[in-house]
Amino acid sequence: MLTSIIAMAPPQGGQGGGEIYSTLIMFGLIIAIFYFMIIRPQQKRQKEREALLGQIKKGDKVITAGGIHGEVVGLDEKTLLVEIADKVKVKIERNSISVVNKQGEVEAIAQ
Repeated sequence: MLTSIIAMAPPQGGQGGGEIYSTLIMFGLIIAIFYFMIIRPQQKRQKEREALLGQIKKGDKVITAGGIHGEVVGLDEKTLLVEIADKVKVKIERNSISVVNKQGEVEAIAQ
């Protein structure tokens, strides 16, 4: 019975110090992996999207997040004027644009 009590006793103070460092190193590695696998690619996609929305000009064909197809006929800092049919123009937010087809790209696809 005495041997089972001694077996359940915690280790002496000098032996447990290395476990703390190994745990901190593991947490550091997990955070680094999380950053390089999730956060960094998301930031890259966000920058590419902002650049794409900033390059929109008159004549570009766009598709909104709601699925509306149209041609840009007017620009503002945060909004676009999009013609979706003959004499039908809609003012929309730049952030609601899903796809931008530049003038040259649309012609190349059509041929």
